[in-house]
Amino acid sequence: VQLVESGGALVQPGGSLRLSCAASGFPFSLYAMSWYRQAPGKEREWVAVISNSGGSTNYADSMKGRFTISRDNVKNTVYLQMNSLKPEDTAVYHCYVGIWKNNYWGQGTQVTVSS
Repeated sequence: VQLVESGGALVQPGGSLRLSCAASGFPFSLYAMSWYRQAPGKEREWVAVISNSGGSTNYADSMKGRFTISRDNVKNTVYLQMNSLKPEDTAVYHCYVGIWKNNYWGQGTQVTVSS
Protein backbone atom coordinates (compact mmCIF):
# COMPACT_ATOMS: atom_id res chain seq x y z
CA VAL A 1 0.00 0.00 0.00
CA GLN A 2 1.33 3.41 -0.93
CA LEU A 3 -0.27 6.79 -0.33
CA VAL A 4 1.46 9.88 -1.72
CA GLU A 5 0.10 13.31 -0.88
CA SER A 6 0.83 16.48 -2.78
CA GLY A 7 -0.45 20.01 -3.16
CA GLY A 8 0.58 21.56 0.12
CA ALA A 9 1.90 25.10 0.04
CA LEU A 10 2.15 28.45 1.78
CA VAL A 11 -1.11 30.33 1.30
CA GLN A 12 -2.55 33.54 2.69
CA PRO A 13 -5.55 33.54 5.03
CA GLY A 14 -8.73 33.27 3.01
CA GLY A 15 -6.99 31.42 0.23
CA SER A 16 -7.61 27.98 -1.24
CA LEU A 17 -5.64 24.82 -1.89
CA ARG A 18 -6.40 21.41 -3.33
CA LEU A 19 -4.54 18.47 -1.89
CA SER A 20 -4.20 15.17 -3.71
CA CYS A 21 -3.41 11.68 -2.47
CA ALA A 22 -2.40 9.11 -5.06
CA ALA A 23 -3.03 5.57 -3.87
CA SER A 24 -1.62 2.28 -5.06
CA GLY A 25 -1.14 -1.30 -3.96
CA PHE A 26 -4.74 -2.03 -3.01
CA PRO A 27 -8.19 -2.03 -4.69
CA PHE A 28 -8.82 1.67 -4.21
CA SER A 29 -12.49 1.66 -5.20
CA LEU A 30 -13.35 -0.77 -2.41
CA TYR A 31 -12.22 1.37 0.51
CA ALA A 32 -13.26 4.54 2.25
CA MET A 33 -10.52 7.16 2.40
CA SER A 34 -9.84 9.82 4.99
CA TRP A 35 -7.79 12.93 5.51
CA TYR A 36 -6.17 13.76 8.84
CA ARG A 37 -3.94 16.61 9.88
CA GLN A 38 -1.38 17.27 12.56
CA ALA A 39 -0.29 20.70 13.66
CA PRO A 40 3.00 21.25 15.51
CA GLY A 41 2.68 20.22 19.13
CA LYS A 42 -0.86 18.95 18.68
CA GLU A 43 -2.59 15.59 18.40
CA ARG A 44 -3.44 14.23 14.99
CA GLU A 45 -6.93 15.40 14.01
CA TRP A 46 -9.44 13.76 11.71
CA VAL A 47 -10.55 16.05 8.87
CA ALA A 48 -12.89 14.19 6.52
CA VAL A 49 -13.90 10.80 5.14
CA ILE A 50 -15.36 9.66 1.85
CA SER A 51 -17.03 6.34 1.14
CA ASN A 52 -15.61 3.92 -1.39
CA SER A 53 -18.05 5.06 -4.08
CA GLY A 54 -17.75 8.73 -3.22
CA GLY A 55 -21.45 8.92 -2.51
CA SER A 56 -21.07 9.70 1.16
CA THR A 57 -18.83 12.20 2.92
CA ASN A 58 -18.42 13.50 6.43
CA TYR A 59 -16.36 16.28 7.97
CA ALA A 60 -15.06 17.48 11.28
CA ASP A 61 -17.18 20.38 12.49
CA SER A 62 -14.47 22.99 12.05
CA MET A 63 -14.06 22.04 8.36
CA LYS A 64 -17.72 21.83 7.35
CA GLY A 65 -18.57 24.33 4.66
CA ARG A 66 -14.92 25.09 3.92
CA PHE A 67 -13.40 21.72 2.94
CA THR A 68 -14.62 19.24 0.33
CA ILE A 69 -13.35 15.68 0.01
CA SER A 70 -13.73 13.88 -3.30
CA ARG A 71 -12.23 10.94 -5.13
CA ASP A 72 -11.57 9.62 -8.61
CA ASN A 73 -11.73 5.84 -8.66
CA VAL A 74 -10.23 5.73 -12.16
CA LYS A 75 -7.17 7.74 -11.14
CA ASN A 76 -6.99 6.10 -7.68
CA THR A 77 -6.77 9.53 -6.13
CA VAL A 78 -8.52 11.27 -3.27
CA TYR A 79 -8.66 15.05 -3.03
CA LEU A 80 -9.22 17.67 -0.38
CA GLN A 81 -10.38 21.06 -1.59
CA MET A 82 -9.76 23.62 1.12
CA ASN A 83 -11.31 27.08 0.92
CA SER A 84 -11.38 30.07 3.27
CA LEU A 85 -8.19 28.86 4.88
CA LYS A 86 -7.29 30.10 8.35
CA PRO A 87 -3.97 30.22 10.18
CA GLU A 88 -5.24 27.44 12.44
CA ASP A 89 -5.46 25.17 9.40
CA THR A 90 -1.67 25.11 9.31
CA ALA A 91 -0.64 21.47 9.63
CA VAL A 92 0.76 18.46 7.84
CA TYR A 93 -2.11 16.78 6.03
CA HIS A 94 -2.12 13.00 5.64
CA CYS A 95 -4.40 10.66 3.80
CA TYR A 96 -5.38 7.40 5.43
CA VAL A 97 -6.88 4.05 4.59
CA GLY A 98 -7.77 1.21 6.91
CA ILE A 99 -7.54 -2.27 5.40
CA TRP A 100 -8.27 -5.41 7.41
CA LYS A 101 -7.43 -3.75 10.73
CA ASN A 102 -4.21 -2.32 9.32
CA ASN A 103 -3.70 1.42 9.19
CA TYR A 104 -1.90 3.06 6.29
CA TRP A 105 -0.77 6.69 6.17
CA GLY A 106 0.90 8.81 3.60
CA GLN A 107 3.98 10.86 4.40
CA GLY A 108 1.95 14.03 4.45
CA THR A 109 1.99 17.40 2.75
CA GLN A 110 2.62 20.68 4.55
CA VAL A 111 -0.04 23.38 4.48
CA THR A 112 0.93 26.74 5.95
CA VAL A 113 -1.60 29.54 6.20
CA SER A 114 0.08 32.83 6.92
CA SER A 115 0.24 36.39 5.71
